[in-house]
Amino acid sequence: MKIIEFLGTRWVIWVLFIINTLGTIYGYIWYEPQLSKTPEKFLLFVPDSPTASLFFVFVLLAFLLKKNWPIMEALAIVTLFKYGIWAVIMNILLYIETGSLHWTGYMLIASHGAMAIQGLLYAPYYRIKIWHLTIAAIWTLHNDVIDYVFFMMPWYGVLDKYLPQIGYLTFWLSISSIAITYFLCIHKEPHQINLGLKNKN
Repeated sequence: MKIIEFLGTRWVIWVLFIINTLGTIYGYIWYEPQLSKTPEKFLLFVPDSPTASLFFVFVLLAFLLKKNWPIMEALAIVTLFKYGIWAVIMNILLYIETGSLHWTGYMLIASHGAMAIQGLLYAPYYRIKIWHLTIAAIWTLHNDVIDYVFFMMPWYGVLDKYLPQIGYLTFWLSISSIAITYFLCIHKEPHQINLGLKNKN
């Protein structure tokens, strides 16, 4: 059985659904200290990583229902890759800056690396059109504005002094994530595996 077909088996989707649901809950709890000090109008845009995994939870739920929710698929693949890679880079920079990393830093590298990968692996199952990607792009770039214009970005601690560079990196991660999604899901017309999933939007 090919790896992509293995990923489409019902029990694998169930396992990922449970893991991502628990990870999403944990992620929102992780952000609670910052959320408690965030103005109400910005609350939706602060917990970036758990919101990305929440999008993927909806994607997996749709798969279990033998459906496709393309807007959620576009939001999931773009944000999972962006914030997955972002968190890996931030923790590596934290290690370089301080010379050490708490065990939670290694956990974040592993979990967020997995986030980025899983979003890409399921690309053949997505039914994303250009307008779905446009919505995901607007959401993602708008989130960058909220983070780095209104300063609602995640707390960095010792990395705060590199805020302009981090903002610049984050913007290009957004552009890269949108471009990768376009290439994998729209431009190449990928081989779309059905396995009982409905193809209609």
